[in-house]
Amino acid sequence: MPLPIPDRPGQLFDNADSFAMVFDEAWQRQQRGSSWQALSPEEKRRIVLEACADHPFVLSQPAMARQVADFRIRLLGF
Repeated sequence: MPLPIPDRPGQLFDNADSFAMVFDEAWQRQQRGSSWQALSPEEKRRIVLEACADHPFVLSQPAMARQVADFRIRLLGF
């Protein structure tokens, strides 16, 4: 289930910016898990993408969503 945009609950948009916000929040939430550090970067990306699987951008442009995810991971320093 996608996470809502904090200042606009329930609003998700079919674009990279909306997806990036949701991806970042899901990434941060997953980091709190005890086994997170033991996972490979690919496993981490897969888990977070699965958490965002029903975001409109992932549904309409899955390949681009993976590229955005990789970009966000680099920006987040992981």
